[in-house]
Amino acid sequence: MFVITLTYVAPLEDIDALLPGHLEWLDRHYATGTLLTSGRRVPRTGGVILARATDRAALDAVLAEDPFRREGVATYDVVEFVPTRTAPGLEGLLPAD
Repeated sequence: MFVITLTYVAPLEDIDALLPGHLEWLDRHYATGTLLTSGRRVPRTGGVILARATDRAALDAVLAEDPFRREGVATYDVVEFVPTRTAPGLEGLLPAD
């Protein structure tokens, strides 16, 4: 499992211009099960994504498709972790082992 934080490095006008493509990218990867949740940071300086991928290389390939990354308007910080506990109802996030 991965936590990804995006930090905008361009004016919000540039971010907003790319937002439709970014939302399409999110939808595409929600449909595959790679993305689990996402949202804006407060204040609006970037975003946060919780993702599941087979490995870091697979996640990097997905992130490379994001218009925000392709156009260089955001930087990405990725932290991999192994979930060991969840709130009730979120047990599907735990590894199957």
